[in-house]
Amino acid sequence: MASLSIKTSTPHPQTFPKSTNPHFAAVVNLPLRHRRRPAPKIRHATRISASLIDPDGGKLVDLFVNVAEKDTALSKALNLPKIKLSKIDLQWLHVLSEGWASPLKGFMRQSEFLQTLHFNSLRLENGSVVNMSVPIVLAIDDAQKERVGSGSSVALVDQKDDVVAILSNIEIYKHNKEERIARTWGTTAPGLPYVEEAITHAGNWLIGGDLEVINPVKYDDGLDRFRLSPAQLRHEFERRNADAVFAFQLRNPVHNGHALLMTDTRRRLLEMGYKNPVLLLHPLGGYTKADDVPLSWRMKQHEKVLEDGVLDPETTVVSIFPSPMHYAGPTEVQWHAKARINAGANFYIVGRDPAGMSHPIEDRDLYDADHGKKVLSMAPGLERLNILPFKVND
Repeated sequence: MASLSIKTSTPHPQTFPKSTNPHFAAVVNLPLRHRRRPAPKIRHATRISASLIDPDGGKLVDLFVNVAEKDTALSKALNLPKIKLSKIDLQWLHVLSEGWASPLKGFMRQSEFLQTLHFNSLRLENGSVVNMSVPIVLAIDDAQKERVGSGSSVALVDQKDDVVAILSNIEIYKHNKEERIARTWGTTAPGLPYVEEAITHAGNWLIGGDLEVINPVKYDDGLDRFRLSPAQLRHEFERRNADAVFAFQLRNPVHNGHALLMTDTRRRLLEMGYKNPVLLLHPLGGYTKADDVPLSWRMKQHEKVLEDGVLDPETTVVSIFPSPMHYAGPTEVQWHAKARINAGANFYIVGRDPAGMSHPIEDRDLYDADHGKKVLSMAPGLERLNILPFKVND
């Protein structure tokens, strides 16, 4: 049985009726609960309003060079030391360039890296705190570090050696891989997919700075039309007059239980007083491990769900979230939730063992299945986001 509770400060509890349709793989029971917490942990009531939630830092970051300055930036880049980006590096550049990690303005410098590792958050100049739970960093090796020398800027190029961006006001610092892995995953056990793909063989230095993106990242895989930026998503939600946006991330196909959950969630938001809640169905489109369902197949299935009317196309936006997948459980799910704030979502659906995986060397799950939703309810910088936890019971 699947259950979901809406964690807000709404004063009137509501019980969500159970479905008895045996066709669904999971039955949904959606009680609205006002949970008791110590005073510092209480979430403030979400005012029902037609305006979208503000992005972290108050302004959505856009790191693209102005069209009028593009040729000048490209000429500058051709005379700078070059760093070639891996496939995953390019995905992170995509994430940064569009503002998913707002207010971050480039690959992390050391102070941002350490705050992320130790506090899962960043403190801004005005003293406020925003969530940031996974490092967004760029590794370089000794030879690259030597080529950069005492320069203050570098050009970032893709696998074809085409210039993508300039990284300015750079800082180079030690890449302590063991600390990074232990803090992010809670283990240094061998066999962690992202670690083996992106960290183990990466350089021993990290380079951070301010990004100026010259050419937007395109994948030319037939799916670029689904890769809407946070600004584009916000425009679409406003076009549809959404007064609430509830986000649901998947890295696997939608099944019937998911569909019932999303449909019932909208119905309950309407009962709470929202006039036009819109679903952001937001599959992860960056790096995933080999045994996950490929993105192309997932997108075909998501399109079919809308085509067949399982979800209402008028109240559903399907888009691809460009982030790579860490499989870092409660640490990573904070990043997934934070990024959706920047896209305009004020409700986030979280299920069992979000961003989790089996332990790489032991016969058990790496994370407690309930810790993800519990951590989201307490995470620094996510106080404005309403968490919709659900679980599926046997």
